[in-house]
Amino acid sequence: MAIYNRKKLEKFEQKIGYEFQNKNLIVLALTHSSFANEKRQGNLANNERLEFLGDAVLELVSSEYLFLHYRKMHEGDLTKLRASLVCEPTLAAVAKEIGLGEYLLLGKGEDMTGGRNRDSILSDAMEAIIGAIYLDSGFANAKEHILRFILSDIEHKQLFFDSKTILQEMVQGKSEESIHYKLVKEEGPDHNKEFTTAVYLGGKELAKGIGKTKKASEQAAAYEAIMKLREKDGE
Repeated sequence: MAIYNRKKLEKFEQKIGYEFQNKNLIVLALTHSSFANEKRQGNLANNERLEFLGDAVLELVSSEYLFLHYRKMHEGDLTKLRASLVCEPTLAAVAKEIGLGEYLLLGKGEDMTGGRNRDSILSDAMEAIIGAIYLDSGFANAKEHILRFILSDIEHKQLFFDSKTILQEMVQGKSEESIHYKLVKEEGPDHNKEFTTAVYLGGKELAKGIGKTKKASEQAAAYEAIMKLREKDGE
């Protein structure tokens, strides 16, 4: 088991509002495979198994929540909504809000190439933390953590991750011109690129968005366009 700074661990526990009885569990949840490999700790001394468990707990809790709160939504739509709420970008966004990246144990190479901000690493760690809380004190506390950090403000999260579809629906019937996206800037090294995309209605630019992938920048642009159109319409 990796040695972890006690004060830093306490600070992280304060951030997530949960104090672990078994500190080894949270340290393991924060340990990426690159760190374990670098320290020759063995192929099980990382957060991958906890991620596997946390993923299952997250799916159950999110399924129950949506089933109870969206009573008129059909199975197919519930499945789509759940997928958007527990997908990698959503979990990574939540992780960034709580500054999870700075608490991760990463190998030097992974750290130097932007691992602390990489969506895949952050989302996996979020699920590992859920698994760790579940093992530490049971389902109720894991559920509370999920409701507080992941299933909060669903409407806003749904708006952002479905923004391209929502924008398309907003302009349909109001304009005969079509929505299209154009990549206007790409910068940064290969491991940490940043993309800027503009969204147009016909020949008019509606907004720009920035993201770590082309798809994410398009979603961001659509989201900004929705906000501007709503403000214009007085919503």
